Amino acid sequence: MAKEMRAIGVLTSGGDAPGMNAAIRAVVRKAIANGMKVKGIKKGYQGLLNEEILDLEKWSVADIIQRGGTILGTARCTEFKTEEGQQKGAEICRKHGIDGLVVIGGDGSYRGAQALSRQGINTVGIPGTIDLDITCTEYTIGFDTAINTAMDAIDKVRDTSSSHERCSIIEVMGRNAGYIALWCGVANGAEDILLPEKYDKNEQTIINNIINNRKRGKTHHIIINAEGIGHSTSMARRIEAATGIETRATILGYMQRGGNPTCKDRFYASIMGAYAADILCQGKTNRVVGYKHGEFQDFDIEEALAMKKSISEYQYEVSRALSM
Repeated sequence: MAKEMRAIGVLTSGGDAPGMNAAIRAVVRKAIANGMKVKGIKKGYQGLLNEEILDLEKWSVADIIQRGGTILGTARCTEFKTEEGQQKGAEICRKHGIDGLVVIGGDGSYRGAQALSRQGINTVGIPGTIDLDITCTEYTIGFDTAINTAMDAIDKVRDTSSSHERCSIIEVMGRNAGYIALWCGVANGAEDILLPEKYDKNEQTIINNIINNRKRGKTHHIIINAEGIGHSTSMARRIEAATGIETRATILGYMQRGGNPTCKDRFYASIMGAYAADILCQGKTNRVVGYKHGEFQDFDIEEALAMKKSISEYQYEVSRALSM
């Protein structure tokens, strides 16, 4: 028999992502509409262990859908990786009357949710990461805003790169996943796109591309470099030494995680938040909300964590063909 939900908690964990506030708002308002009370947990699992817990009402989440970051704050918590920390977290949930928990974050956050589920606290995860590296879903909260932020910045760097006839290496975020680099590389018309999943570390190929493009009259050369490869500054020095062409590195960094979320991030995050509240109300646990084949769905956390994700071969081939 499904466990009756009287109150649920919501927290954001790991890196912040634009659209998290939209998800929080949806969880709170849909849960209240379903007759449940909602507790907000500050600073992720660390805040749970510190009992930084507050009551949330419908008005508590007014005027936040357009804001970047997360009103609940986020932090990484080493203690929660231990069995003692997980048991303590479950006890604190019970102490505060929290029957179920919505966790907004990435893979690491899901492992915490999985651990709480084993301790008897119903849990549902929502994919909140700009990296798009969660396998069970085609969309993660924050990715759309991040790529639009990066795309706009790269367009600006291209203007000055062309004016000075430079080569520019622009490093984008994504940890060990190349999705931001791939999307921006295609959208910005980059001459070279370096992805952790595909890069063979052959800089001579890049050097040859730069020299050949310059001979054809190209006044700039844009290289999109993924964070998982990194070392953009040292790479720029080597390329300049080999080509004689002024080469500059620009690391976009944390600006990609900030800013007002796009319409897509607000809408998808809202649907995912409402979906998470609904399935918790139904008594489900150890689930992850995802978007696949045009539908919002939920998956077992263990199944989701076991899945492997890779760059589409066709998309990669297209990116190479268009950059020639």
